[in-house]
Amino acid sequence: MKLQTGEKLDRKSQITELAETFFHERGFLATSMRDLAKGLKIEPASLYSHIKSKDELLWEISNRCAGEFFATVVPVAKSGLNTRGKLTEMIVAHVEVVCRNLRASAVFFNEWKHLAEPRRSEYANKRDEYEGFFRMVIADGIRENLFIHFDERFSARAILSALNWTHTWYRKDGELKPREIGEHLSKILLDGLVRKI
Repeated sequence: MKLQTGEKLDRKSQITELAETFFHERGFLATSMRDLAKGLKIEPASLYSHIKSKDELLWEISNRCAGEFFATVVPVAKSGLNTRGKLTEMIVAHVEVVCRNLRASAVFFNEWKHLAEPRRSEYANKRDEYEGFFRMVIADGIRENLFIHFDERFSARAILSALNWTHTWYRKDGELKPREIGEHLSKILLDGLVRKI
């Protein structure tokens, strides 16, 4: 979370930001409300005047991250780009969201399974809806004879699985910028590594 000059986080935002850090570094199950209180130097009981539960924190972090993926990638999926250009830009946009939100992305990808119902099912539905935009574009490419005829669900999941690992190795001071990473991944995923003879 980036702050403007002179801006201070309100208490709930401080709790959410610290939870994001702890869930990323320690995992959801290994983080307690007492850990968060200690990290903020407040009494554990004070947390509950700002947040109802650890589950609510996980939901807020995951939901915010999901919102950014939808806001960034879905307009590309609905754009007038040709099919290959559309899938390429969706891959780039997805990678850029991951790179902007490394901690939140890690929580989003790895910790969501700990959400309590009904949030867990709601999250799974959102995840499927998002994946659906990739399936849609891949299916268009198959119909256009642009992509090999293969199950679009499997293909979409293979692509997203490759992209989602970016948070584990991307470094802000690395040689490649997020867009360059997305473009390289797109080329590998769409063309493969086999040289055409």
